Amino acid sequence: MQELIQTKKIIDDEKKQIILEILADKYCKLILHNTLEKPKSAMEISNEEKIPISTVYRRLQTLFDAKLLAISGSINQDGKKYFLYKSRVKSISLKCDLEVTSIELVPNSSHTS
Repeated sequence: MQELIQTKKIIDDEKKQIILEILADKYCKLILHNTLEKPKSAMEISNEEKIPISTVYRRLQTLFDAKLLAISGSINQDGKKYFLYKSRVKSISLKCDLEVTSIELVPNSSHTS
């Protein structure tokens, strides 16, 4: 059975610029890849990818603001809040020529909105 892949074309130039900056950042790409399959906490991401925790939090905010990352939260048994982060995109396709840059996002199908 074939799966129909839905893509989202990015038209807004400001949004394109933000995505280009994210793609140029190795930590953002590591975080998106790390959270592709299942939601993870900032500490899990930091430990697994060997990224300083302060850097992880800054990049998580950048990715969330760009709508490339979903956040879910809960309260543990001690009454403390914790958040889990999951990539909202499976892949980003980029085509550049001297006049036009086109960007398409493939949503992460395992992401539940």
